[in-house]
Amino acid sequence: QVQLVESGGGLVQAGGSLRLSCAAFGRAFSSFAMGWFRQAPGKEREFVAAINWSGAKTDLADSVKGRFTISRDNAKNTVYLQMNSLKPEETAVYSCAVDRNYYTDSIVAVGSWGQGTQVTVSS
Repeated sequence: QVQLVESGGGLVQAGGSLRLSCAAFGRAFSSFAMGWFRQAPGKEREFVAAINWSGAKTDLADSVKGRFTISRDNAKNTVYLQMNSLKPEETAVYSCAVDRNYYTDSIVAVGSWGQGTQVTVSS
C-alpha cells in the first residue's frame, strides 16, 4: 500500500499561482502513473492532470490546458502540479492519486488517494 501526502495548498488571488506537491511512500513510485483530481463543495470530484510512470507523457483536463503543468521527480518520489492563472471557480480540495497498475500512461484505476489539500482562489 502506498501513502500519499499532499502539500502546497493555500489562499491565492485570482490570476495567481500555486505549486502542489505529492510525496509517495511505501511503493516503487517510478513504476506507476500519478494524477491530480479536485473536488469543489457540492460538486463531484473531477480529473485535473496525470503523468505516466516515466514522466514522458502527460494528460490534462481541457479546462486547465495552457495553465497547469504536471511533473514528477522519481528520485524524490514526488509529483507536482504547477497551477497558473488560477480562477475562483477552481477553489477545491486537490487530491493526488496513484494508479493501481504498473506502467500505465495515465490514471486508469486509482490505487490510493492522498488526504487532499485545500486551494482557495479569491476574486
